[in-house]
Amino acid sequence: MTGRTLASSPARVAVRRPAGVVTRQRRETAVLVLPSVLLIVVLSVAPLLAGLALAFTDARLVHTPHYSFVGVENFTKLAANSMFWASFRIGMVWAVSVTLLQLVAAMGLALLLNADLRLRGLARVLALIPWAMPPVVVSIMWRMIYSPNAGPLNALLGSIGLPNDINWLGSFTTALPAVIAVGVWVGMPQTTVTLLAGLQQVPPDTYEAAAIDGAGAWRRFTAVTVPSLRPIITSITSLNFIWNFNSFSLVYVLTEGGPGGQTMLPMLFTYIEAFQNRNIGYAAAMGVVLVVVVVALLGLYLWSQLRAEDKP
Repeated sequence: MTGRTLASSPARVAVRRPAGVVTRQRRETAVLVLPSVLLIVVLSVAPLLAGLALAFTDARLVHTPHYSFVGVENFTKLAANSMFWASFRIGMVWAVSVTLLQLVAAMGLALLLNADLRLRGLARVLALIPWAMPPVVVSIMWRMIYSPNAGPLNALLGSIGLPNDINWLGSFTTALPAVIAVGVWVGMPQTTVTLLAGLQQVPPDTYEAAAIDGAGAWRRFTAVTVPSLRPIITSITSLNFIWNFNSFSLVYVLTEGGPGGQTMLPMLFTYIEAFQNRNIGYAAAMGVVLVVVVVALLGLYLWSQLRAEDKP
């Protein structure tokens, strides 16, 4: 009897709280949450709704705008725009390639930085340098590296007897791979830091137990490291995919979408349509399509990852 009374007492205390206390707590919670909600509404929800509304108009970027409702005309026009869908395919190749290569390179670097090596602290600081540099500065630096005439990359190739006159950013065959390499270099530090934090949370006893059972280095990596980091890998991969697909400044400074549209990412195509061709309504329709497609792909990826984690 006493056990039941003690066990049930917390529930009775919670139920018997004065109504004034509950109301005050709710008000305090609302006051604390309200600034964040207002920022989200003003900076995210409102622009999204405004862009969605513009997608159904013939709005143009002029001094005295006059536009009218055109229904789904922009989307119909967009469906027949082969250049936009070509840029979308390029954007998918860019986003998937950069995201996967970032993950592989960052995993290797994180494992290295997690090892007990000399000057490990200095190496961790140096690994963050690409992340700390502004994208415009990174783009200018890599344009100098890729320069076909005086770039250090071609000079290095020439010193070992390889062709040294490659126009990395001006050739149809090398422009996109060269830009992807820059994207991997820029985004790798963020992924490295995230994976390194996860590695430091894996109990060392787990590796010791696996080693005692006869597991080699690769087996310990696949059986211990990867399962332990799976939630982190899922989250950072999702964020990197969104970030890479929506990237603009890096490619704009490097190639401006050239040569011949070989690096024309969807966001760059949308920017040109909005601010050079001044077709705001049409560009808004492109943005809506991109948001829907990216959210759908990301939802499918997250669903598959969560489903895999639920399996025994």
